[in-house]
Amino acid sequence: MLRVAIAGLGTVGAAVVRQLRANADSIALRTGRPVALTAVSARNKNRSRDCDLSGIEWVDDPCALAERADVDVIVELIGGAEGVARQLAEAALSKGKHFVTANKALIAKHGPALAALAEQSGAQMSFEAAVAGGIPVIKALREGLAGDTVDTVYGILNGTCNYILTRMRAEKLPFSVVLADAQKNGYAEADPSSDIDGHDTANKLAILTSLAFGVAPDISAVRVEGIRNITLADIQFADELGCRIKLLGVARKASDGIEQGVRPTLVPQSSPLAAVEGTFNSVLLQGQRVGTITLEGRGAGGDPTGNAVVADLMDIARGTRTFAFGVPAGRLGLLKPGNPRPICYYMRLQVQDRPGVVADVGGIMRDENLSFASLIQRGHSKMDSVPVVITTHEGDAEAMRRAVEKIARLPAVMEYPCLIPIEDDAP
Repeated sequence: MLRVAIAGLGTVGAAVVRQLRANADSIALRTGRPVALTAVSARNKNRSRDCDLSGIEWVDDPCALAERADVDVIVELIGGAEGVARQLAEAALSKGKHFVTANKALIAKHGPALAALAEQSGAQMSFEAAVAGGIPVIKALREGLAGDTVDTVYGILNGTCNYILTRMRAEKLPFSVVLADAQKNGYAEADPSSDIDGHDTANKLAILTSLAFGVAPDISAVRVEGIRNITLADIQFADELGCRIKLLGVARKASDGIEQGVRPTLVPQSSPLAAVEGTFNSVLLQGQRVGTITLEGRGAGGDPTGNAVVADLMDIARGTRTFAFGVPAGRLGLLKPGNPRPICYYMRLQVQDRPGVVADVGGIMRDENLSFASLIQRGHSKMDSVPVVITTHEGDAEAMRRAVEKIARLPAVMEYPCLIPIEDDAP
């Protein structure tokens, strides 16, 4: 029998309890041994929860779970990179307890150190649920593609942002209205900054980068930009250009290292990512031998994420042992950030409607060796500003940054330009 303790009984924790109870016979049949829940711990014992905790011992201090003789594996669903979550992880692994978590911040920041602890004590550390909810992308990278060389990891990794961008386009609603509605319906937190500013995606991308390229996760090497400044006008202009705006996490091999970035991006409507709507996630993995593999599904929520936790528990019950990041922790390399490759850009300007403005913009771009691919102008007003949308041919990222700063200083430009990359060669 594999004896399990759970720390954290929120949406995901309750789902794990339900699945372990409801599927107990099937789990035992598939793994060759029963998987039993023996103890739980959470902040509030008296809170009503959508799961049956009868016959399961309650423990007030989650770190005490690591000391129990009747616990073989601890599931951490508390969250956060520090505090109790980290203390519990270190205590469990030091004692030789297997450790399963859905905590992307913990793994992105302390994963290699925890993996080293696991290797020293003979414990298994697993975190399938930390990235993309119910999509088995960790297993795909660590095991399914272990014999290939991965060049690119690319995808939609945050359901909240995808939900907001989807509704903005489908219902022609501004960002602030959709965000408020997402918070009301539980799709966004009361403080949504981790999601909408891209930090949640950055944590997940750092983990995928580690698995794909054999390097230690490095959040500081991820260029991060969220969707807070995306307007309904941008959504509509993107549609006119045959594209959709998605918050993408992208990691790819560059000539000088590994490029990592989280940014709103225009993707062609022909791309598989353009069709991913609502709270769904999608990850594209590009290998040198297998080509492109697309994984899509529910990237968050109790049941999908709980299923990923249970899958890790079943692997442990079978006796499956793998290095947490695919290789020994001590063999993870240091990530060398690569410079972004040349790419096309979308730039929206709000300018005074007077002669010579576009020529001034064109002059700045010419000086930076950048060129227009298309130009869209809507409206005509002598008093007010009008939007001008420019798409570029492939250009250097640093040159584009310099050009935008110069354009922003033009007297006729009324607000800082909106610049969004265009991924026209998505794998």
